[in-house]
Amino acid sequence: MKQELISTGLALADVLHRHPKRLTAALAALLLSGAGGAFAVASLAPAAPAEPLRLVSEAVELDGLNAQAEALDQHAFTLYRSEQTRATDTPEALLKRLGLADPAAAAFLRKNETARQALFGGRAVAGRTVTAEADDRAALQSLRTHWVDNPGDEHFKRLVVERAGNGFSVRVETAPLTVSQRLASGTIRNALFAATDDAGLPDSVTRQLTEIFEANVDFHRGLRRGDRFAVVYETLEADGEPIRAGRILSAEVVNRGKTHQALWFKEAGASQGAYYTPDGQSLRRAYLLSALKVSRITSGFGMRNHPVYGYSRSHAGIDYAAPTGTPVHTIGDGTVDFAGVQSGYGKVIYVKHRNKKDTTVYAHLSQIDVKAGDQVAQGQVIGAVGQTGVATGPHLHLEFRVNNEPLDPTEVLAEQREHVPVSPAAKAAFARLKTDMRTQLTAAGEIARSNFE
Repeated sequence: MKQELISTGLALADVLHRHPKRLTAALAALLLSGAGGAFAVASLAPAAPAEPLRLVSEAVELDGLNAQAEALDQHAFTLYRSEQTRATDTPEALLKRLGLADPAAAAFLRKNETARQALFGGRAVAGRTVTAEADDRAALQSLRTHWVDNPGDEHFKRLVVERAGNGFSVRVETAPLTVSQRLASGTIRNALFAATDDAGLPDSVTRQLTEIFEANVDFHRGLRRGDRFAVVYETLEADGEPIRAGRILSAEVVNRGKTHQALWFKEAGASQGAYYTPDGQSLRRAYLLSALKVSRITSGFGMRNHPVYGYSRSHAGIDYAAPTGTPVHTIGDGTVDFAGVQSGYGKVIYVKHRNKKDTTVYAHLSQIDVKAGDQVAQGQVIGAVGQTGVATGPHLHLEFRVNNEPLDPTEVLAEQREHVPVSPAAKAAFARLKTDMRTQLTAAGEIARSNFE
């Protein structure tokens, strides 16, 4: 019996030596359970035993305990943690913040050029989200981060570092940004930007909001306490993390008790979309005020002394001075009616607009980027400023004709009241979109009101 107890003790000591932490916890749980069981039996036992007590001794077999300990060794678990990179990071500092103690991983990240540039490139990479996967011994199994090379990119780069045998592998993947929708709302207490900041709205989305409703709401002086806004907008995400905000899809502003709503809609086959009111009227004016981004008028509409011919004659348009090569934009949607060379005009483009009555003429171009029959959208580049035809210097000659009668473009464009409606063919699709967007805006508006109250 004594020899059996000695053998049992040695086996138990060996198991404890190999699995101290796991067996300590297991034995503690076993002892506690036993104590609880003993308490229960003792509390229910009779006051005096009915039969004499006997001491029974039996050898304990440890094979089952060994098997359980081995099973515990096979049951590993994985830890995940994320951190932001810092401009002053070293591999050791980053891994420490991630809760890892892995000198081999730190050495690899320091030596590998791809990983070092993506993670420890100073200010250029600061703020990147790093996600690490580690085992239960705090050893690195994999590490990932992502970024976009340029603000307008539609794809992102993903760095992947993985344990491979006794070392590590690294690769850079390219994946498309995914588009999702976000909803935000707020109530004005002081200023618009303070309210949008409180609502977590990106500055780019706030700027879009003011541009959409600038013709109806004075965001500088016309807002009042209690005015509200709600927006549904796109976000572009990489691995579930927002990278940048996209376009507003629908928006609502309640100013001085009046509700203004807009939603983004693109007709099938159209080159670009626009913002519309719920009744299908575009918030975009039919025409831009100018065909050039930056320009100055050097000759107005009407009678003038011609700079080349030297006598007084009618000037059917206005002239904008600009350097050769300056992009020329069509001021409204339409179809190219003519693109080529005409006497006097040089290289010229005629665009017939959607109402079929209006035509704009762009003359003296240095190049033409469209052809007859092309569909063009407001703001699209169709050519470049030049000095072709009868011209004393580089400039754009712009005409605005109604039923082929020239009118003063400055007056027509300044006084335009026409807003382009949704076409009859697109009304069904617009109605479906309007229903969806109104539901989301209503939900956002309820959030704003509850927060304010």
